[in-house]
Amino acid sequence: MTPEQHTAQECQDMKFDNQKPASPDKSSVEVSPSDGPATGEVPEKLIENAGTIDDAVDDGKHNTQETTQGAANGDSVEAAGDAVFDDLTSRLMTAEQQVEEHRAGVLRLQAEMENLRKRSAREIENAHKYGLDRFVLELLPVKDSMELGVAAANGEDVDLTAMREGMVLTLKMFATAMEKFGVEEVAPVQGDRFDHERHQAISVQEDKEKESGAVLVSVQKGCLLNGRLIRPAMVIVNK
Repeated sequence: MTPEQHTAQECQDMKFDNQKPASPDKSSVEVSPSDGPATGEVPEKLIENAGTIDDAVDDGKHNTQETTQGAANGDSVEAAGDAVFDDLTSRLMTAEQQVEEHRAGVLRLQAEMENLRKRSAREIENAHKYGLDRFVLELLPVKDSMELGVAAANGEDVDLTAMREGMVLTLKMFATAMEKFGVEEVAPVQGDRFDHERHQAISVQEDKEKESGAVLVSVQKGCLLNGRLIRPAMVIVNK
C-alpha cells in the first residue's frame, strides 16, 4: 500500500467514527421521581397551562364579542346620529320656508294697509270736496224757481196772486230739501214755555195776562241738524 492509499484509508475511518451514534449515558437519562410523573400521567403544570390557555381563548372570544358588539353599537349610534341630523335638517328647511311665507304675508299686508290708507285719505278728501253734492242738487230746483219768480216780477203785467203762490211753492221746495238732510226748524209760538236749550231770549217784557217765562214773540226761527242745535230761536220772554 502506497502512502497516498494509507492516508485515504485513515480519512474514511475518521468519517465512519463520526457517523456512529453516541452511546447514551445512563446517568443523564435517569429521571428522578421529583422530575415528573410516571408514564401515562399528565403533569400538573400541563393541566394548569391548559386551563390558562382555555381562559385565554375564552377571554379572546369575549373580547371579540365585545369588539363586535361595540362596533355594532357604534354603527347604531352613527345611524341614530344621521337620523337626528336628517330630522333637524328637515325641520330647519320647514322653518325657513315658514319664515319666508310669513315674511311675504307681512309684506303683502303692509302693502294692503298702505293702499287702504291712501284710499281712505282720498275718500276723505273727496268727501270734503263733494260731500254737499246731493244737497246742492236738492237746492238747484229752489234756485230755478226763485229765478222764475224774479223774471215774472220784472214783467209789465205782474200778477201778485200768482207770484205769491209761486213763492209759497218755492218755500215748500226749500223746506223739503232741508228735511231730506236732517234739517229741522225750531219755531216757538206765543205762549210756549221758554226752553233754555233751544231758545235764546233777546228781551224781557211784562204781560200780566201771560204766564211768567212764556214766549211772547218769536223773532227768528232756530234750526236743528240731525237733532243737534245749530242755531237757537230768538224770542221775547214774559217777565
